[in-house]
Amino acid sequence: MTALDDAGPALAAGPAPVGDRRPSTRVRLRAWGEITLFAGPAVLVYLLFVLLPVALAAYYSFFNWNGLGPLERFIGIDNYTRLLADPVFHRSVANNFFIVVMSLLIQGPLAILVALLMNRRLRFRGLLRALIFVPYVLSEVTAGIAWQIMLQSVPPARYGPVDTWLRMLGVENPPAWLADPNVVMWTIFGILTWKYLGLAIILMLAGLAGVPEELYEAAALDGAGWWKTQWYVTVPLLGPTIRIWAFLSIIGSLQLFDMVWIVTGGGPLHASSTMAVYMVEYGLNVTQIGYGSAVAVVLFLISLVIALFYQRFALRRDLQGAVTTGVR
Repeated sequence: MTALDDAGPALAAGPAPVGDRRPSTRVRLRAWGEITLFAGPAVLVYLLFVLLPVALAAYYSFFNWNGLGPLERFIGIDNYTRLLADPVFHRSVANNFFIVVMSLLIQGPLAILVALLMNRRLRFRGLLRALIFVPYVLSEVTAGIAWQIMLQSVPPARYGPVDTWLRMLGVENPPAWLADPNVVMWTIFGILTWKYLGLAIILMLAGLAGVPEELYEAAALDGAGWWKTQWYVTVPLLGPTIRIWAFLSIIGSLQLFDMVWIVTGGGPLHASSTMAVYMVEYGLNVTQIGYGSAVAVVLFLISLVIALFYQRFALRRDLQGAVTTGVR
């Protein structure tokens, strides 16, 4: 009888049963300890500087409080009733959504077009990319003050540099960029486009770097021209980058404050006011902390609802590949 014959019954019986592979209590405690060690500081900072201020703002919004004395005058939802009935707040919300819509309709396509052109082999391409990104590097204070000086107009004694150049080109009556209620929001949008277009272009260029060259070669073999290649190959593959940029643009437009506050202060006649500017003007500046907290809560809820809907319907396909589930 051979050794193989001796092993026959053992082989016929099949493999030995595998023991319980669940990690021991010690291993699980060690894993949770590592999670706490690495994620604990970030969670603590998030609780202290995000969730706690939101909770306190929601609490203060139910009081008529100036920020100095004790919280004694409970007024319920009166701050919210006053807020929702104020036409200045309505205009502030409309201005925020004006920036949101115009950013998506103008800044996005313009950034894609410039990125496609700069992705080609050009002389001084690195220098051009750096120059386009320079406005984004500048602080909002520096950029806002510079544009305020350039656009100021006190006719007939003095004109700002922009009006002076326009008059040299034959435009005798330039618009009052920062003083006309019908023009000021377009002026603000132009400044924001100059300031943040570079970031959008850099994001699009980063997305273009991930497009395989083989697809361009296949499109060229099929006889597709440059524009058709970009429309049918490049732009669809830029979808994840475009959606991430759009999300950042929407949230940034809803929370717009610094540039408007520096350039116009919300004027003239509240024509350029945004929700954040309204909150500071009617809350902090007049020491109505309870009312300003109500504005902050409404701004937070609007941003949160839009972010959740955008993640649910726009980013769902991008997030599916990033979420993994445990295998049992």
